[in-house]
Amino acid sequence: MVMALGMVAESSRLQVTAGYESGHTMVFVQGDPGAPWQTVYVAQPHTQPVLSLAISPSQDYYITSSADAIIAKHPLPSARSIWNSGMKPLKVLQTKHSGRQGLHIRSDGKIFSTAGWDARVRIHSAKTLTELAVLKWHKEGCYATAFAEIDPSVAGSAPQEMQTSTPSSEGAVTRQTSSMNIVQQRRNEKAQSTHWLAAGSKDGKVSLWDIY
Repeated sequence: MVMALGMVAESSRLQVTAGYESGHTMVFVQGDPGAPWQTVYVAQPHTQPVLSLAISPSQDYYITSSADAIIAKHPLPSARSIWNSGMKPLKVLQTKHSGRQGLHIRSDGKIFSTAGWDARVRIHSAKTLTELAVLKWHKEGCYATAFAEIDPSVAGSAPQEMQTSTPSSEGAVTRQTSSMNIVQQRRNEKAQSTHWLAAGSKDGKVSLWDIY
């Protein structure tokens, strides 16, 4: 039974990643519309059903999590690494924490999150799979996570001070209004440029975190 899916579309070429109840994961490629699908990667790093998978923003690897305590990083056909991988995962991490799902990779590709049945949200390095942080707040199992998408045009932009030519009697009011607008603009830009992380739990609550 198929438990999780991912897809990459490159012009007329499609790649589908799949995770199965058996613990297997596969990558299928269709070169042109109507062409037969080819299986280009098969691995079974998990002993329990695959619960979630996520494709990296660079589209050169994907990561799977499972009902077991393993997180695995796999190559994609678009990356040369798949031909040198010997049909094996690039990295496998035994986390000692079973029941990891809701895996999501941040838009900059640096870290990823998982939701745990133990009510913990864990942050890992996408490069090494090393655990970087454990977020504790929920009282019951967590099942979903999501990162905010960051608009590069917003991140790093500087607020512009308004230029006015009002009479001196109104100067103080104008300067005060201008300052308030700049403060509000800075707040908006911070909110839009923050890598917010949301986590959902069986307790019916959603928590919001500011991660690095």
